[in-house]
Amino acid sequence: MEMPIPDPDILSRKARIVARLQAVLPANAVIHDEAQTRAYECDALTAYRCPPLAAVLPTSTEEVSAVLRVCHEEGVPVVPRGSGTSLAGGALPTADSVILGVARLNDVLETDYDNRFIRVQSGRTNLSVTGAVESDGFFYAPDPSSQLACAIAGNIAMNSGGAHCLKYGVTTNNLLGVTMVLMDGTVTQIGGAHMDAGGLDLLGLICGSEGQLGVVTEAWLRILPKPEGARPVLIAFNSNEVAGACVADIIKAGVLPVAIEFMDKMLIRVCEDFAQAGYPDCEALLIVEVEGSTAEIDEQLGLIKQIARRHDPIELRESQSEEESKKIWMGRKAAFSAIGKISDYMCLDGTIPVSSLPHVLRRIGELSQDYGLAVGNVFHAGDGNMHPLILYDANKPGDLEKCEAMGADVLKLCVEVGGCLTGEHGVGIEKRDLMTAQFSPEDLEAQLGVKDVFDPAWLLNPAKVFPLAVTETRRVA
Repeated sequence: MEMPIPDPDILSRKARIVARLQAVLPANAVIHDEAQTRAYECDALTAYRCPPLAAVLPTSTEEVSAVLRVCHEEGVPVVPRGSGTSLAGGALPTADSVILGVARLNDVLETDYDNRFIRVQSGRTNLSVTGAVESDGFFYAPDPSSQLACAIAGNIAMNSGGAHCLKYGVTTNNLLGVTMVLMDGTVTQIGGAHMDAGGLDLLGLICGSEGQLGVVTEAWLRILPKPEGARPVLIAFNSNEVAGACVADIIKAGVLPVAIEFMDKMLIRVCEDFAQAGYPDCEALLIVEVEGSTAEIDEQLGLIKQIARRHDPIELRESQSEEESKKIWMGRKAAFSAIGKISDYMCLDGTIPVSSLPHVLRRIGELSQDYGLAVGNVFHAGDGNMHPLILYDANKPGDLEKCEAMGADVLKLCVEVGGCLTGEHGVGIEKRDLMTAQFSPEDLEAQLGVKDVFDPAWLLNPAKVFPLAVTETRRVA
């Protein structure tokens, strides 16, 4: 994976840059010892590593502003970092960059149940947002698999989703406003506590911008009343294609489950060995969950089971208790950990039309045979956000490159059927060079023009999202 060559002038000024950062931050908030900076050399895409020039850990918007002002004046690239759970290399540094971590920005600043919002600092973890309001009967809807660890800052940067995004949407559907610091240190507010906040509606630009436009330090998030109840049903099939067709029919019927999750045979077996969730031995598994009152749940699941039976499932198991519901979800929630126990893997993140599920699953199987690499499929089937897991051996020369080539073919397939390169993991460096498969030169130029406005010096996460050849003249200038 190509990265820009570090600027020797910046490297030669390390002592001065560190001294200036130490002048605006507490002593323990600036990490510059080479051994200690290795903690920030990569994110969850661990195949590529590079210690940064330094890492800083501010605790307030004012400290973030001071850091960015120093880096702007020194011409130093800044890589924003949430919790480092990015699977696309979004927080991968270069040797001449400063990592700006928001982990210490973790306070709840305001809670308003009447208007159903919470304002938090952006380093707060996803799950702890719900933790702050659940005792009062509320929750925060987006639920990435990494929600125990991932930060709201990263959720906003990548527009993260999760298993329940079919009904509740992804981060952009639950984000009301942000406080953001621009590269020159300017603090700005976009949106706010209400849907109709004054000013230009720029929030959609910020959510999903991968730290390219500014550093989000605070966020207004929509919170919702907890549903009266929820109940999943497990549906097993002897064919991936039939399971995909069942998903499409459920969506076409107009019923709106809170989640439809898909797992193929490899993932079922691996997750069962890992979590002992009681999954059946089958080719494909759907977990479909609905919520509401008991009568609403019964009605929705009745229709879903009726649709499923048309596809001849080998097992249809409706949860009868909270304990059974936990077991049904247990394996799915453990999928990434379970695969990581047996093999190195690359987790992809393409999105496709739901109607294309059977065809895409078949083609992924064919690509798996062509490349000689096993693939496990687990994804948010309801909205077509796929997460194929390609297994490889990191210690075998050439295996990583083969895995990346296959991953590129899978993502190109997603675009070919009318989908896109990413649903919730972002582009980062992983999909950077595939952007031309989805966007024309004119499309890319329009996107680059937006960054020119927010970050004219091209210092915020400059090596991400766009092919380096496309951005070279801007970065060099």
